[in-house]
Amino acid sequence: MAKSLYEILEINDNASEAEIKKAYRKLARKYHPDVNKEASAEEKFKEINAAYEILSDKEKKQQYDMHGDSMFGGQNFHDFSKSHGGAGSMEDILREMFGGGAQFSGGSNPFGGGGNPFGGGFGGGGFQQEVNLDIETKVTIPFVVSILGGSHSVSVNGDRFDIKIPAGVNSGEKMRVKGKGHTQGGRTGDLFLKITVASSPEYEREGDDLIKTFDVTLYAALFGDKIAIETLEKDIKLKIPQNTKNGQRFRVKGMGTMNRKTKIRGNLYLKANIILPNVDDLNEDLVELMKKKLPKE
Repeated sequence: MAKSLYEILEINDNASEAEIKKAYRKLARKYHPDVNKEASAEEKFKEINAAYEILSDKEKKQQYDMHGDSMFGGQNFHDFSKSHGGAGSMEDILREMFGGGAQFSGGSNPFGGGGNPFGGGFGGGGFQQEVNLDIETKVTIPFVVSILGGSHSVSVNGDRFDIKIPAGVNSGEKMRVKGKGHTQGGRTGDLFLKITVASSPEYEREGDDLIKTFDVTLYAALFGDKIAIETLEKDIKLKIPQNTKNGQRFRVKGMGTMNRKTKIRGNLYLKANIILPNVDDLNEDLVELMKKKLPKE
C-alpha cells in the first residue's frame, strides 16, 4: 500500500509538532533493531527515521507539505526507497532525493535550483540520522523517600539498578538518569523518569509542610500531658497543654519537606485528634458525677 511520510508515522497531515514527535518515538521503540528481531524491522526503522528527519524540521516539512510526493519523482517515499534500495543506504537515497541529481515530477525541480533545497543537512557533509535513544517511563516512589530522599530501585528493559532520589521531590517531576537509554552505534541515550509519589496513610503534604494527625486522650486534652509521637525521622516527645482542642495544631519547626530551590525545610504540623472514652467503660460514680457537673451548653 502506498505510504506518504505522514502515513509512515501513522499520523494525519495536520499533526502538530508534539504529535509528530510522539508518533516517531512510539514507532522507533517498536521497530528498533535491538527490540524487534523481525527481518523487516531494520528497514522499517530506517524509513521511520527518514520520515521524521523531514517532518521534524520546520523548513523541510513546509517544502514537503507544499510539493508532497512529487519530490520523489511521482512515487511515494516508501516506493521510492524500495526502488532505490538495491545499491545504496537510506542516507544515499535521501542525499539523492535532495541533492543536485534528484529528478522530480515533470522533469523539473519544484524547489527551484539544483542544489540542496534545505540549505545543508543532507548534501555535501552527508546525512546524519538523529535517532532518539532516550527512554521515557514512569516510576512510583515511597512517600518517605520523596520527603527524605534516598535510593530507589527501578527496572527498565530487564535491567535493574538503583537511582538516587533527592529530598523534596514532587509527583509529576521528571528526573534524568544519564546513560540508561538505548544504545546504538557507540551512542547511549538517557533515561527520563516521571515521578509519582505514593500516598501516605499518616501524612498529608501542603507545599513544603507536612501534617500528621495524632491521638490525644481526653485526660491529656483536659489536663495536659507529654505524648510520644513517631515521625519520619525520629521519635519525639510533644508537650500537650491543658484545654487542648480537637484539631489543634502543634508546629515542629524544620521537620517538613526540603524545598529544592531554597534548600530550606518546611515544618511538621501535628494535628490533635481527641479520643473520647466509651461511657460504658467508665466508673458508674464518675458517670453520675459528670452528668451533674459537666456543662450542657
